[in-house]
Amino acid sequence: MVYLCCEFVHLPSSDHIYLISLVTVMLKQGGSSSSSTAMAEAHAAVAFQFTVTHEGVNLHINNEALLAVIKSGVRSWKKRYARFRNHLVTSVYPASPASWLVVVTAIYAVMLARFDPSLGMIDMLSQKLPIEYFSPPADIYISTLIFATLLWFVLIIVIQYVLKLLLVYKGWMWEPISISSWTILSKIWLCLIRLFGGREPMLFSYQQSLPKMPLPALDKTMERYLRSIEPLCTDEQYSRMSNLVEEFEHGLGKKLQRYLLLKSWWSSNYVTDWWEDYVYLAGRGPIMINSNFYGTDTVACPDGLAQAARAANLIHGALQFRRQIDRETLKPLRLKGVIPLCSAQYERAFNTTRIPGVDKDTTVHWKDSRHVVVYHTGRFFKINVYHKGSILKPCELEQQLQRIIDCKDEPQSGEMFLGALTASDRQPWAYARSRYFNHGVNKRSMDIIDKAAFYVCLDDASPVLDVQSADSCDEYVQQMLHGKGYNRWFDKSFQMVVFKNARAGFNAEHSWADAPVIAHMWEYSISHDFLHYSYTEDGHTRGVVDSILPTPAKLQWDIPDEGCEVIQQSLKAAQELIDDTDIVMLPFKGYGKGFMKKCKCSPDGYIQLALQLACYKDLGQICLTYEASMTRLWREGRTETVRSCSTESCNFVRAMNDPDVSNAERRALLKTATDYHQKLYRSAMCGDGIDRHLFCLYVVSKYLNEESPFLKEVLSEPWRLSTSQTPHQQTNLMDIKKHPEQISGGGGFGPVADNGYGVSYIIAGEDVILFHISSRRRSSETDSNRFRENLEHVLLQMKTIFEK
Repeated sequence: MVYLCCEFVHLPSSDHIYLISLVTVMLKQGGSSSSSTAMAEAHAAVAFQFTVTHEGVNLHINNEALLAVIKSGVRSWKKRYARFRNHLVTSVYPASPASWLVVVTAIYAVMLARFDPSLGMIDMLSQKLPIEYFSPPADIYISTLIFATLLWFVLIIVIQYVLKLLLVYKGWMWEPISISSWTILSKIWLCLIRLFGGREPMLFSYQQSLPKMPLPALDKTMERYLRSIEPLCTDEQYSRMSNLVEEFEHGLGKKLQRYLLLKSWWSSNYVTDWWEDYVYLAGRGPIMINSNFYGTDTVACPDGLAQAARAANLIHGALQFRRQIDRETLKPLRLKGVIPLCSAQYERAFNTTRIPGVDKDTTVHWKDSRHVVVYHTGRFFKINVYHKGSILKPCELEQQLQRIIDCKDEPQSGEMFLGALTASDRQPWAYARSRYFNHGVNKRSMDIIDKAAFYVCLDDASPVLDVQSADSCDEYVQQMLHGKGYNRWFDKSFQMVVFKNARAGFNAEHSWADAPVIAHMWEYSISHDFLHYSYTEDGHTRGVVDSILPTPAKLQWDIPDEGCEVIQQSLKAAQELIDDTDIVMLPFKGYGKGFMKKCKCSPDGYIQLALQLACYKDLGQICLTYEASMTRLWREGRTETVRSCSTESCNFVRAMNDPDVSNAERRALLKTATDYHQKLYRSAMCGDGIDRHLFCLYVVSKYLNEESPFLKEVLSEPWRLSTSQTPHQQTNLMDIKKHPEQISGGGGFGPVADNGYGVSYIIAGEDVILFHISSRRRSSETDSNRFRENLEHVLLQMKTIFEK
């Protein structure tokens, strides 16, 4: 932060002189800096000073400091201009600001040809102009300019509306993968999307044209819900739920649906704001394990890399990604290279933190941040990532990080375990923040953490990520999910973790966005790490440090004894949660996506059936299964639930456990089940899911103080098997067919139900699938190691039904 300060220095009384200095002081927090050093730094930063005596005023200017002030102001105005320019460009897309000149020129040309394209509007406008200011022919020229501009605006609105109408069509999702096999209608639609979709979109160019997510009809949602629970219920249970559904559909449900319909008309997305507020921010339990998720390093990583070097390259890649978001030069993701996905979640990827509240947390985002916060062996440091207006080079970042590693200062009282506050329950953290971190040096240090671009942990552990050995990966994924509980800062939008052996990963807070967005950043960073930055033979970054950089500032804390007690209580609660969490990894190398496609099955559907079969073997029953799908085809869309446990999937699971069923019958049931799963997944992406609609109806009922036995029972159903697929190749920077070892090992999350499993998976190329499996140790019904063994067994068993 930059402050302009006036310093009044009283010189010896005999001189009767007052020195007035205007100084630019960078607030520094040095762990061992003396007050005399701080004063020297302040005086060295004087931009200009003047002395007032009886002889007059003497002005002294420090050109270097004054130049720094001017450059800071220029950078600020440049960013403001860039934001204004980007806003202008995206607001008129798929047209461009230059198209205004084309329209104006065309209208003038037609007017000069003595033809009035305005049908009299230009003459009418010229008559309305003040005569005393505009006389012929100026009035005609100005009227033509106004008409052309209005016409340009109308054309933009029409084009955007046509594009929005085109994007409502979702019939293409049920077409074959190959576009050449599409129906004529979908091919025509695709051509129109290409025509109206523009050529060089910026990151947020399509936001104006994306349609709102439609509100499903109440009767359709009820019908889909009953079909989803049918295989999970006895006849008596199903009959009871059918009665509850009928009572709700023809009673309270109609009233709630009307209110929700009004919200769907008014808001950009009828789900997203309530989903963020009530599912994430209103939760009072720990977000560590329960909400945050993690992503892993590449499967292969060169040996002998320095920890500081690896961290420097990854930090630099993340900052380059942030620059592309700020400048909106990051290309929006488009399915089939044409159909846009919503980019709204990228806005809060950096400079964002979750602030604890007593009743509900808040997510705070800053427009810019020029520093990152680094945690190492119990100390917090601030690194300014810009120098002379440019992002520090990887070699400069490495130098700064190595200075932190080499620093021998001991942690201050309460500092080492401070991060445990973010790992435990939210209310104690809110009270502690308000009482102990809302004033003085503690508030200044907390502000530095909050406003950092992101958080970096230089971890002193050295976990192994070796997909050739499942057991060796377990410590690594445990470190990524929760670490030690206190050496992470779970409130930041994401935190980068780099271990002593140079292995890395990230842990992300969930309220601001979903996994694909942060996975996009991570894929970009690790791609640049290996493809563009690389390392020297001794494991350091390339390049030469040609600037004298200030030493990273150590954050200062003054935590009272009662504050330290609160930290210890949070640490104890966090450790109990860690001890109760069992997470393992399964690198399955028996086969992969290539074999599944040869079987003419959807890979995702195939894996979902394997998970349900493994769950049946593990728990001895068929369970309600959650799979996350994205709804970013709609404006501000996030996710929808795919209830992947269906009658079709249950028929397959039972057939695999019935020795009297032939392999031919099992293959047919597998194909039927995967086809139906694809239908469910596509329907969810199209906004025709079940659970988000029911959730919003429940929120409306709470606003109206209405009780619904049906909604209460539905929303209390436990998801004993919660699953998610990790996306990859969102950047196309790496060719994983040529370099399969460079794919990320995926990511994972904690279990949703206390007596269930959380399973994340990534289809790593054609021949490998990586699973992350979590559960609670206190449950006598679950065991992550046992589920891993069952899953590997059923995957091999499923392959046998295709063997002759």
